Amino acid sequence: MAANSGGGGGSSVFGFNTRQIVIAGIIGGIALFLGATRIGFIPVPIPLIGNATIMHIPAIIGGALEGPVVGLLVGAIFGIFSFLNADNPVFLNPIVAVVPRLFIGVVAWAVFVGLRRWSIDLASIAAGVLGSFTNTVGVVGLAILFGLLPPAVIPAILPQAIAEAILAAVVTVVVVRGIMLFRSGRTTAPEIKPDEERRY
Repeated sequence: MAANSGGGGGSSVFGFNTRQIVIAGIIGGIALFLGATRIGFIPVPIPLIGNATIMHIPAIIGGALEGPVVGLLVGAIFGIFSFLNADNPVFLNPIVAVVPRLFIGVVAWAVFVGLRRWSIDLASIAAGVLGSFTNTVGVVGLAILFGLLPPAVIPAILPQAIAEAILAAVVTVVVVRGIMLFRSGRTTAPEIKPDEERRY
């Protein structure tokens, strides 16, 4: 299937056209701001857990709106910030800090593409939830695998994971719907548009 032509000709789903470069730069800039100011990392009073985060949300939105390459790049920014600014020994391991974050936007893209034919809002919510869980499950799973966290920590992480997923779902559905309205020039966003079909 073709990716978004963005006015510059078609490309494969893993292609990278001018509009995607611009969008990746904008969303990546937001991720950089959240990371550099530490706004994207929210301390929680639970030992070993580290910070709650909203840094995964730009990766989810980038993946849903512009495809897996944009999602992967924005997720990489999140992971690199986690590693470079680690205040928890878990994230001093670059595999734990970076690798799971690469897949946040990719999973969000796959979920969004799979569900958007039924409902853009449903697709956005599911992309937000599953993209967020990709981050949590990936980080915690690798941390346990490397012996950096005990399996007993999982129940303590669940409330934070659920809160992050709900927040991601709400923000994703609002942003995706708003951007689709802006692109369409309509007061109500269509469930799907021919241009959106061509993007993937």
